Amino acid sequence: MSTSSLHADCFMCGLEQNEDTAVVFRDPLWSGELVPGYDVPGWFVLRVRRHAERITGLDEAELTSFARRARDLVAAVTEVTGAPATYLMVFGENHPHFHALITARGDQIPEDRRSGNILSVREEYADPEAAARLVPGVRHAYERLAGDTCPLSA
Repeated sequence: MSTSSLHADCFMCGLEQNEDTAVVFRDPLWSGELVPGYDVPGWFVLRVRRHAERITGLDEAELTSFARRARDLVAAVTEVTGAPATYLMVFGENHPHFHALITARGDQIPEDRRSGNILSVREEYADPEAAARLVPGVRHAYERLAGDTCPLSA
């Protein structure tokens, strides 16, 4: 990954410095990982590794591979957490770098805080240690589902 393709003031670009223990996978285009401040167990981000804003900023290779990476990471998170619903959300207002937030929604989440309201539980359900404990299981499930043998390859 070329540092010239990153923006120094971009929060999502800064995740390139994440410890391997927070990373489910990295390939040359995408990374799936925990995000500080969004460390609810079962919440991960899928982000393009170079700085690109909005889905319209993705190049052809990124665009072509996005759906498969999203599908496989959502499937791995769902399998490991046993969540009855797993959301894939794309906003990009707070952090203008193309990424998708994957949120496993457990039965304990009240009905009025489901769907788009799931973000309102971020602080209440934050548990960095429990979130980190899920990474190895999600990594293993992701490797099996995606067929990746070396998920941390840069």
